Amino acid sequence: MATSPKKDAGASPGSHRGEAPAAQPDAAEPERIVTVLAVSPLEDDHLLLRGILGHTNWQIRSVRSWGEARVFLGEHRMPVVICEAHLPDAQWGQVLSELSGMPDAPVLIVTSQVADDALWAEVLSLGGYDLLMKPFDATEVFRVVSLAWLSWRNKRERERVQGVTATHLTATAV
Repeated sequence: MATSPKKDAGASPGSHRGEAPAAQPDAAEPERIVTVLAVSPLEDDHLLLRGILGHTNWQIRSVRSWGEARVFLGEHRMPVVICEAHLPDAQWGQVLSELSGMPDAPVLIVTSQVADDALWAEVLSLGGYDLLMKPFDATEVFRVVSLAWLSWRNKRERERVQGVTATHLTATAV
């Protein structure tokens, strides 16, 4: 797996744009701070997510539109993106489509005031991680974000192991 020149905001402390990332942890050392990107035009969403996850090792980076998110994701690797279903400049399906084309693609959690079974099924069937209903339930937000990050991390680990195994098999075949 090729490494990216992007900053790894998924594991770097700091809460402001432009802040230099901290040294990356040793592979055996657990990540201390995990960053999640929240995309919503609503300040209340950002405040609630910070309130729910702020006492943990989660850090919320906030943007108000998909355009801002694209710029941010072009500079930082994110494990999880939490996105309002209806943004001023995109719908969640467009966001999911663009995220899936990114290297080391983040998992997408969609949020909606009108979360119902049909939207939940659509999010899951198209490859989103989950749907969070608003107003947010703190326990559910923490559970879903934690499991989404574990899913992203496990996928990266499987790809790393497969890459090492493939390299080893190629080396021994020569």
